[in-house]
Amino acid sequence: MTTPKKTVARRALPQWLTSLTGHVVPPLITLAFLLVFWEIICSSPTASIPAPSRVVSETWELIAHPFYVGQGIDQGLFWHIFASLRRVALGYCLAAVVGIALGTLVGQSQWAMRGLDPIFQVLRTVPPLAWLPLSLAAFKDGNPSAIFVIFITAIWPIIINTAVGIRNIPQDYLNVAKVLRLNQFEYFTKIMIPAAAPYIFTGLRIGIGLSWLAIVAAEMLIGGVGIGFFIWDAWNSSRISDIILALIYVGIVGYLLDRTIAFVAKAVTRNTASA
Repeated sequence: MTTPKKTVARRALPQWLTSLTGHVVPPLITLAFLLVFWEIICSSPTASIPAPSRVVSETWELIAHPFYVGQGIDQGLFWHIFASLRRVALGYCLAAVVGIALGTLVGQSQWAMRGLDPIFQVLRTVPPLAWLPLSLAAFKDGNPSAIFVIFITAIWPIIINTAVGIRNIPQDYLNVAKVLRLNQFEYFTKIMIPAAAPYIFTGLRIGIGLSWLAIVAAEMLIGGVGIGFFIWDAWNSSRISDIILALIYVGIVGYLLDRTIAFVAKAVTRNTASA
């Protein structure tokens, strides 16, 4: 005789398999097609780009030993990525704190918007790497210079989206705050931030993507341990397979960073932020 628990498990299993098939199988099929196509067009010995099979064979030591610790920049890929993530974390967290604060000021005050918004609109159009020589001159060191580049890259979408979120708070929410006679701190924590949270997290998601893009480019110029300099060093040594492997890791890490912010956004905003 079938127990109720077994019956529920059998009914749930096809739905789980259907969901897995719908989300996992299509990307796998696309990936397999791309790999086969890549293998075919790059299988010639004279091809300038190595085929996937050649990439795996030439980078197997890097794949098998990601935690290798050597001298100087001779490190496993894990440590290069970790160094880059550490710089991104510092610059991004600074940008998040300052960006949300400035965005709140601009969104809440007409005077602040008129005074600061034109400056923000001009500065945000400056390419991130254009700030690197100035930061090197100011900090005299590559590591804080890279962190500053991350900060100045990530802060603009956070400021703009936070300001838009603050300016779009529904009038009903403002009326409730007046009826309840909330003080400034209560209004900020219970009305303003929760109402603007979807906009804020949109800016945070854009910011983390730009941060990861900027750090790879900045590290190509500042040197030292980091995935950006690893790619540049591989290019100087004509190790194309190493570059391809590093790019794959960069893409995977960038995707995981975006999904992490999206997960936090859905948890904080109770699914009102876009996934």
